[in-house]
Amino acid sequence: MNNKYFYGPTDLADFDNDANLGQPGQYPFTRGIYADMYRSRFWTMRQYAGFGNADETNKRFRYLLANGQTGLSVAFDLPTQMGLDSDDAMALGEVGRTGVSIDALDDMERLFRDIDLGKVSTSMTINATSAILLAMYRAVGIKQGVPAKLLSGTIQNDILKEYEARNTYIFPPQGSMRLITDIFAFCAADMPKWNTISISGYHIREAGATAVQELAFTFANAIAYVEAALACGLDVDAFAPQLSFFFVAQMDLFEEIAKFRAARRLWAKIMKERFNAKNPKSLSLRFHVQTAGSSLTLQQPDNNIVRTTIEALAAALGGCQSLHTNAKDEAIALPTEASALTALRTQQILAFETGVGSVADPCGGSYYIESLTSKTEAAVVEYLKKIEELGGAIQAVESGFIQKEIQDSAYQYHQDVESKAKLVVGVNSFIDAQNADGEAIQVQRIDPSLEEKQVAKLKKLRETRDNQKVAECREKLLKAAKGKDNLIPYICEAVESYATVGEISGTLKEAFGKFRPLNTL
Repeated sequence: MNNKYFYGPTDLADFDNDANLGQPGQYPFTRGIYADMYRSRFWTMRQYAGFGNADETNKRFRYLLANGQTGLSVAFDLPTQMGLDSDDAMALGEVGRTGVSIDALDDMERLFRDIDLGKVSTSMTINATSAILLAMYRAVGIKQGVPAKLLSGTIQNDILKEYEARNTYIFPPQGSMRLITDIFAFCAADMPKWNTISISGYHIREAGATAVQELAFTFANAIAYVEAALACGLDVDAFAPQLSFFFVAQMDLFEEIAKFRAARRLWAKIMKERFNAKNPKSLSLRFHVQTAGSSLTLQQPDNNIVRTTIEALAAALGGCQSLHTNAKDEAIALPTEASALTALRTQQILAFETGVGSVADPCGGSYYIESLTSKTEAAVVEYLKKIEELGGAIQAVESGFIQKEIQDSAYQYHQDVESKAKLVVGVNSFIDAQNADGEAIQVQRIDPSLEEKQVAKLKKLRETRDNQKVAECREKLLKAAKGKDNLIPYICEAVESYATVGEISGTLKEAFGKFRPLNTL
């Protein structure tokens, strides 16, 4: 909570404008990573979508593209994220529920049917199994006639935040980090237009962290990834240009704008001063933003359109490179086609009707914004020092420090809502007595028969593929995982033999083991 009611020149007395502000497109990139920002090209409008099976999700993708979406973003179901096939006992009741179900390459082929991967970039929110899904996407592109070097997009591939906040992990940190650095090395040579990681503060913040914690824990993770890649002998300027970030836009408009500006400046300094990066692209923080799912309410769901609009405005004023706007019904279920379209139209209205992109960094020079940007950066630096004292991000995760910090912040937030120290319209204030428990609105429902169809399709695949070839590929992958070879070519070969997500994950689990978290409560 800000206690000052007025900001002026004295608030910038300890702030070196020339060194820290600069010009858009110039180090330290406080004002944006491009000189003209949105004047030449708007952010990518990348709506997150995925449900049921590949055919149903393909229909949604093509619908959104036909209505002006400029990039794809894939949501995978929990079994796919956890390395489980659809017929696994642990997958029962979860197939296609929170995203699209992908078991093998044939699913990925149907997911992108009639979509030219040479003309669209795709973001895939996948972590523990990211190498497998990347290999599938690469294979689909090649089958379409698009060389791997021309494929563009992003895999999230950020496993540390899974241990900290989201929990869709499989392997222990050492094995997971090896997969990540193998992806860095493979893509630097084979897929140079691909963003090899989207280091995510979004899920950290959604789990209850503050804005400062979101940046601090994200950058601590990013430092760990860079150090791991350097330890493998990679040159920083060979892989750093393919690093990207993923942040949330929450409801405090000015705090969020300042957060994004501070993030750019701090990352540029980290890469230049700590890692001696020389390529300007290695210093430039490119980031995707999603509006805050945790800010959406079951009560008075139309209000969520307003919330999303304000959060999207913060992302645009903060200089994001791509954006997903949540739909009004996402506090209840996956978005319907109608609500997904309204969410996309929100971005389009913001871009084409408000003038928000007519100047780079329109908030630059504001006493309040600049002061808040500097204070945010300073607070993040203090957190990073604390994590360094613990031995870095991996040690901070293994000790439970980061998890405990997030839990404490989440508890404090809910205490503030309960006590009405923080007001949430329709929840603890301005309540509509007739609809206090939430309005009845149409929601997206997943046909239960889709799970049965997915399992039947998988059974048929296993009966018709070359199972000897699959077994040979898995054996070679296991041997490589127990050795030191880069694993991605072996995963690509297994994927192309139509080995499943569960089979490949099981092979890696045999080599790496399974992660068991500490109890931090």
